Amino acid sequence: MPPGLGMEFMIEKMSDLQPAVAAALTSAQRLAVLHAVVPDMAEQDADFRDLADMAASLFDAPVALVTLVDARDQWFKAASGIHEMQAPSVDSFCIHTIAAASDGALVVADASADPRFSNQPRVVGEPFLRFYAGVPLFIDDQAVGTICVFDVKPRADLAPQLVGQLQRLSRIASSLFTLKHEARQRALKEAALSREEQRHAMALDATNVGSWLWDIRSGHVSCNEPMLRMFGMKPTKNAQARDIFGAIHPEDRVATLSKLRSAMTQDREYDGTFRVASTGRWLLGRGRVHERDAKGKPTVFLGINVDVTEEQEATQRTRLLLRELNHRVKNTLAMLQSLARQTLRQTSDPQEFMTAFAGRLQAISEAHGLLSDHEWGEIRLSALLAKQLAPHVRDYEKQIEIHKDEILLGPDQAVGLGLVLHELATNAAKYGSLSAFGGRVVLTARSVDEDGRRVLHMTWTEVGGPPVEQPTRRGFGSILIERSLDKVMGSSVKIEYLPAGLTAIVRLPL
Repeated sequence: MPPGLGMEFMIEKMSDLQPAVAAALTSAQRLAVLHAVVPDMAEQDADFRDLADMAASLFDAPVALVTLVDARDQWFKAASGIHEMQAPSVDSFCIHTIAAASDGALVVADASADPRFSNQPRVVGEPFLRFYAGVPLFIDDQAVGTICVFDVKPRADLAPQLVGQLQRLSRIASSLFTLKHEARQRALKEAALSREEQRHAMALDATNVGSWLWDIRSGHVSCNEPMLRMFGMKPTKNAQARDIFGAIHPEDRVATLSKLRSAMTQDREYDGTFRVASTGRWLLGRGRVHERDAKGKPTVFLGINVDVTEEQEATQRTRLLLRELNHRVKNTLAMLQSLARQTLRQTSDPQEFMTAFAGRLQAISEAHGLLSDHEWGEIRLSALLAKQLAPHVRDYEKQIEIHKDEILLGPDQAVGLGLVLHELATNAAKYGSLSAFGGRVVLTARSVDEDGRRVLHMTWTEVGGPPVEQPTRRGFGSILIERSLDKVMGSSVKIEYLPAGLTAIVRLPL
């Protein structure tokens, strides 16, 4: 039947249904739950076949079904006694069961004598159905289907306990649908988490930053692959502190461990440079105690390492450049340590920490990458915007609207503004305009002459997103936005939580 004629036929058939039945068939709430929890209605599921067989056995009936009923089709998730997979919903006995869900069950002793069903195609024709007993399946308090039995012979008397047994099977089927949905959601989350972890690992690898978390009591060190490569160690999930410390060059080991112990004892940051014995490469390390026990003894230490060998071995011209790079690396490491410490203070969950920390680390990496390409000179604002915002949107051209002058940024401006843009984009993608279909960000950036000095005036405006409310407390993201430009004198960032969307106003001397 052509689609248009099929729809006209269905509308005509629905007009013959009782109002309560028609309402149940087209209930938006019921259908929303059904499609959300069971996206694969058309596929039969062997896990439900035993329930259908049990229902058929209990009633000594030739046909038993586990059904799902949407607005157009009734799908047989499992069937005993037939090979069909679907039937039109408007000709369904089961939609009447769903409509009368509050009654708990629907029993039809002789369909040929029941005006609701006497004209049904499968009653007046093959297979000449007569007896029906069905119980609704509930998911999230919505009747989305049934477990039911059919017979071609009428049944005048039905033992009450049989309906009770069918209701028990219905509860089992409902629970099974819910459990399968939860398992499917967990699998999706685990897959997304695996992809996210891989992306974070790639981000850390791209920035050549070795990160490590030392459980002092057990001696176990959790670290990434760049960290192991720096120490000339093979990939392992069971790195031990003694092996890592043993990899330090003997001439540097005592001084390095002394600095580390002193920092742990005095509760201050560790900062040291040392060589790796197997490669002779120089590493810069920083870290701090993250957790202490009830007696104040350190239990967990968080640190990072950066390979700084090139700074020790470059030519005079390269040393001049690397002197600037060294300054930037130290600033970056200080920023990373601050980011790590503050992010850790916001959450005790390691995965949440890695998600937040790696995102901010990637923002710094993108700004550093652009600066490195231009030998730590000036970079274009448009390039920084594209690097920081593109990962958070599906369609950059449609979701990011930019009105700007040609503006060049120095290293401090680029790194600081890069973090501001990352935090704004991350927040917009999670809660603001970039989280909604059709939402976008409007960016205006102008170079203004103030007393003979050029100043960037930039406005970030979110439109088309969910309503915005003033937060009850300031999170680390808000604090980071306001402080990311502290290195640039005279800069400021002001955030306004307008009902129509978040607005951020940036003032940045160039």
